[in-house]
Amino acid sequence: MGDGGPRPGGHTGAVTETRCPCTSGLTYDECCGPLHRQDRTAGTAEQLMRSRFSAFAVGDAAHLLRTWHASTRPAVLDLEPDVRWYRLDVLATSGGGVFDTDGTVEFEAFHRGPAGRGSMRELSRFARGPEGWQYLDGDARQD
Repeated sequence: MGDGGPRPGGHTGAVTETRCPCTSGLTYDECCGPLHRQDRTAGTAEQLMRSRFSAFAVGDAAHLLRTWHASTRPAVLDLEPDVRWYRLDVLATSGGGVFDTDGTVEFEAFHRGPAGRGSMRELSRFARGPEGWQYLDGDARQD
């Protein structure tokens, strides 16, 4: 979903009263905000996926790196400041529950940028260890 560093004005108080970018229906403060602030960790792989999408939406590269498994984490992450991620559709999940140690989440994420609108679809793999759920990697999907 694009590499990059934090956008100026990343996740600030302005977004806390609005709907969460992950489209859960909750406010940012009730949903992904606490994960971004490290007030709590994701209980499921899907929660982590949603928080990672929201991190792209608000420009929180630190959360993305923090929740990326060490075996696959890039050294640097440069977010694209002119790309706006605005909708996440979770299409399927497998495993990834509170008693699981691995899981997958298939999703489609929608964006707007200088080149127009677009989307990306991915089957993401997650693992849970001592640090909680972490993103391992993903396979791009075609419609």
